[in-house]
Amino acid sequence: MLDLSKKMTDLLASADIQVNGVRAWDLQVRHESFFKRVFTQGLLGLGEAYMDGWWDVDELDQFICKALSSDLRNQIIRCKHLPLVLLAKFTNMQTLTRAYQVGEQHYNLGHELFECMLDDRMTYTCAFWKKAQDLDAAQMAKLDLVCQKLDLKPGQHVLDIGCGWGSFAGFAAEYYGVKVTGITISTDQAEYASQRYTDPSVNIYVKDYRLLNQQFDHIVSLGMFEHVGVKNYAQYFEVAARCLKNDGLFLLHTIGCHDQTSAPNPWIHKYIFPNGTVPSLSRLTPELEKVFVLEDLHNFGADYDYTLTAWFENFDRHWPKLKRLKGNYDERFYRMWKYYLLTCAGAFRARELQLWQLVLSKHGVPEGYKRIV
Repeated sequence: MLDLSKKMTDLLASADIQVNGVRAWDLQVRHESFFKRVFTQGLLGLGEAYMDGWWDVDELDQFICKALSSDLRNQIIRCKHLPLVLLAKFTNMQTLTRAYQVGEQHYNLGHELFECMLDDRMTYTCAFWKKAQDLDAAQMAKLDLVCQKLDLKPGQHVLDIGCGWGSFAGFAAEYYGVKVTGITISTDQAEYASQRYTDPSVNIYVKDYRLLNQQFDHIVSLGMFEHVGVKNYAQYFEVAARCLKNDGLFLLHTIGCHDQTSAPNPWIHKYIFPNGTVPSLSRLTPELEKVFVLEDLHNFGADYDYTLTAWFENFDRHWPKLKRLKGNYDERFYRMWKYYLLTCAGAFRARELQLWQLVLSKHGVPEGYKRIV
């Protein structure tokens, strides 16, 4: 045990992190078996140990940022988690049957949780903070940016793949006069969106993207592609191509990474987004380029740090209200959700994760696409 303690202490010191130090990002160990758990169980053990109260840190996001920036993941917490690696390599973790699992486990956790955490429109994707001072304004700016990139015109019909609680659909219908058909794999999201947006120009359905067979003027997908999976990229883009009119545009908004492996983070897979996979460009573009022309690629991943931090501040502020509700909002849930939001914020701050918006066309925009930003 002493050897493991010393090994981790030395490695953390190389990232300017002290064990039981006094700075806000220093690791505070609460359980003697913490070191063994992390070295033997990797990312899953690190996250579960935090949920169990085996360690703490005042600034969890900054701790993760420093650890990732110093590549400590490869030295301390990069456990291969072989069963999950093999599952991802040899099976399709995002089949039509499996596709609805993330809706049941994550997006159906209850409207109250997400209402307390998100902006007024319930936008569960990265905001655009270039000129915004608060979360509501930043999310409005992101939705407007998407509409501008698609060059929406009144009367057009837009498909929203993975529409969430309907924020884009409601915004685009209200401000750009378009008709929006949104699909989601969450029954809770579809119910909420249908009740909130009663305008006949907004229609929300519980449906998997593979079942689509209708053409639209434009397509948008905000924060859904992470649930598609490498083995389904070809089919995903084929479906998008058949549903897009020849002169239409497809805006794909997704988290991205540099890692070319297809295995998900084991802690995220178990507790937050089952079967999810963050794409790399090297895995995404070969299938994309078979059916689309890449008109524009915009990376504003640093904005996700601000977004996740704002989400946590909202969640933390409303926690006294949430924990009074019946259900699973206990103290372990609080630590799980805090770990999810702030470790992700740290990963974006370290530039380990990115946020990409890709604008795609079927045959190339005549005279070239006019970039908005």
